[in-house]
Amino acid sequence: MSEISYRKAKDSDAEGLIALIDKCYQEYEGCILDVDAEEPQLRAIASYFDEKNGEFWVAEKGGVLIGSIGYTLEGRDAEIKHLYVDGDIRRQGLASTLCNFVDEALENRAECTRIILWTDTRFTNAHRLYEKRGFVGGKETRTLNDLSNTTEYYYEKPLRHS
Repeated sequence: MSEISYRKAKDSDAEGLIALIDKCYQEYEGCILDVDAEEPQLRAIASYFDEKNGEFWVAEKGGVLIGSIGYTLEGRDAEIKHLYVDGDIRRQGLASTLCNFVDEALENRAECTRIILWTDTRFTNAHRLYEKRGFVGGKETRTLNDLSNTTEYYYEKPLRHS
């Protein structure tokens, strides 16, 4: 049985990352992943996050991407993006481990005072994880007018630098 490994993403992870996110979307009725029209950054994920003053990590097992997370930094706000975990491996601490990469990276960025995120209203497991990790929100929404008819909740948490 192969172990889970974590690393910084590379642009060459595009195929595996798209497959992971597509698999996650398929768990929810009406969720459609159209990479070229709505998520083109997935084709060059490392370059995109570098340009956005952020970082992006992946988890893999047996050469297959099973998890991902990244953050962008604008002003004093970091925004979590693309937290996905393969449904076959959930509830084993993978999402928390991925979130820890973001927390640790932002600990060293004194200019950042809070983490924000938007999450699909259908992703209830993610909401519980965020709330357990100290995020507050889940009331303010925005509608994306995308192929999935997405409505998202807003969450945030302050950062306390040591």
